[in-house]
Amino acid sequence: MKVSVITLGCKVNQYESQAMLDQLVRAGFSACESAAESDIVLINSCTVTSTSDHKVRQTLHRARRGNPSAVIVLTGCMPQAFPELAEQLTDADIVLGNSNRHSLVPDILQYLSSRQRIVDIVPHEKAAEFESMQVERFFERTRAFIKIEDGCNRFCSYCIIPYARGRVRSKPLEELREEVAHLAANGYREIVLTGINLSAYGQELGLHLCDAVEAACMPEGIARVRLGSLEPEQLSADVIARLAKQDKLCPQFHLSLQSGCNATLRRMNRHYTADEYRTIVQNLRASFANCAITTDIMVGFPGETEEEFAESLAFAKEIGFAKAHVFAYSRRPGTKANDAPDQITQRVKEERSRRMIAATQQTKAAFFQAQLGRVETVLFEQEVAPHVYDGYTANYTPVKVSSAKDLRGKILPVLLRETDGNNCYGTVQENI
Repeated sequence: MKVSVITLGCKVNQYESQAMLDQLVRAGFSACESAAESDIVLINSCTVTSTSDHKVRQTLHRARRGNPSAVIVLTGCMPQAFPELAEQLTDADIVLGNSNRHSLVPDILQYLSSRQRIVDIVPHEKAAEFESMQVERFFERTRAFIKIEDGCNRFCSYCIIPYARGRVRSKPLEELREEVAHLAANGYREIVLTGINLSAYGQELGLHLCDAVEAACMPEGIARVRLGSLEPEQLSADVIARLAKQDKLCPQFHLSLQSGCNATLRRMNRHYTADEYRTIVQNLRASFANCAITTDIMVGFPGETEEEFAESLAFAKEIGFAKAHVFAYSRRPGTKANDAPDQITQRVKEERSRRMIAATQQTKAAFFQAQLGRVETVLFEQEVAPHVYDGYTANYTPVKVSSAKDLRGKILPVLLRETDGNNCYGTVQENI
């Protein structure tokens, strides 16, 4: 039987989708890229916002309309966080939570035998261990994600994820070493370490994120190690100094900001100040040459005054982000912020979004301009047009190059000559 996977949400979900697909292949199913041609369609859901839930429902309806006879499995964060709501989504034949993915194959086999709908959602246990998962290949050809941490203990006032993911738990170092070694043997050149709260890696094991980075950098076949989204308060000067000793660690850090205003940060229950964030950025830039700082910024959080927004806007301009994901606050039932007073109108949120996006587009353009004239190594990923290849520098600048030879999977020095604001264009600087 053929099975396809539809992934919604973050890099962690992408990793878990690959791991679940591998699990099904080992059980005798065959992977299929087309949901319309599959016997089983697995939808790995996200629930970070109410909009995410809407996308889950849309995806379910679309899958059912496109393939009425398929067995549709809904799993991921949405059913785990909102089991009663997920149970009502009758387009799904099997509804499975995050905490018991080991039941995936047995549940599918049971459904195929009985044709009776299955809802199998188990609450997270506080003392749960890290779910053992391994992948030896990944959807992308040159870059592979590895989930090394799950769960979050922070409980930001706007976020449902601790309820969907449970408490912090980490991949043992030996499992990480084995997984990186397998991926290196299969030709992957870059590893991206991901987690729900990646900065918290190892805290329950007496380990630190630095331990994971050092382990991932060990195999000879791995040329780059990149970090996923980080919570900034864990990045002390000592941690940054230790990370900087790893030559393979990419000088790109996605530090989730959310707001550059301390009053807003306090209402969000974030655990740092704007001054502390600034210091971390300064330390990273001092320790990593040509470092890129990327981020997420939320506007329109409950109680955000025009003065608070202006403070956040000025802070974003000051930091000079290479890229920023700007989004308006979306009410999320089950969170403290959902019931907070002084909710911001949609009109104001949209207006603030436009202003913040315009400002961060300017900082992005300035970052791209600063790359011109530099020779940077690029890991090429795909042919995007005849004899045109794209890839990323170590600091995650997107680059396109014209070449008569196939560059996919190669890491080559490129002189960056020009930019259109979304990509840099360059010339390979050695014989291929």
